[in-house]
Amino acid sequence: MSYHDRITIEPGKRSGKPCIRSMRITVYDVLGWLASGMTEAEILGDFPELTAEDIKACLEFAADRERHLTVIPAA
Repeated sequence: MSYHDRITIEPGKRSGKPCIRSMRITVYDVLGWLASGMTEAEILGDFPELTAEDIKACLEFAADRERHLTVIPAA
């Protein structure tokens, strides 16, 4: 599985933020829930439209963006 199959970016939806399968749930939402301590099971319980694969796609998306960050050295 690749996050490219699950993460969508549409200019008119959630201000163009990366969303899960064209829903209004953003990658940022899922990452925030995980960072706040919610477990995968809790997220899936609260949002039954999501799947475990959706959560993994969010993590893969975030890791890929991190990998492509450009570091500008201090002057």
